[in-house]
Amino acid sequence: MGESEQTRPDTATDAATIRNEFALERYRYLLQQIQTVNENAHRFLAIYQTLATALVTAALALFVGYRKWELAASTARGGVIGLLTLATVVAAFTGTLIVVGALAWLDYRNEECDITDEIVGPGFRTRPRPGNFFRWYETYVVLFILVSVITMWVLAAVFLLPAMR
Repeated sequence: MGESEQTRPDTATDAATIRNEFALERYRYLLQQIQTVNENAHRFLAIYQTLATALVTAALALFVGYRKWELAASTARGGVIGLLTLATVVAAFTGTLIVVGALAWLDYRNEECDITDEIVGPGFRTRPRPGNFFRWYETYVVLFILVSVITMWVLAAVFLLPAMR
């Protein structure tokens, strides 16, 4: 006739088990993404430092060698400004990537808190507070990039460009 109560699968228990397994896999994925976002900030800073150093070195080489290479001073000034502009673009791109990474981190952490609130219990993980940005190392990386770009331009405007007349 029909299945007995003991042999029929308990669909509520199966659904809960599947839901918990799915939540666990999602939680693992979120933790992996958070780790990746954290690592990316260091990679972006290393890329910025490498490119900025190369571009500023090229600008200094142009400043030192433009007479020997028989370049007009206006051409050399244009080259220095172009190289510093390129360094600024690299800085802006790097800063943007770091800010977007921080926003992604906030999103992943909030989703992590949603999962733990639902599966473990409310308040298991404290939600991140954007007001604590002064404690995030990304804030200081972006500030470093900003200060270094401003310093490059000020030094060029005060020392290099006036000397290339």
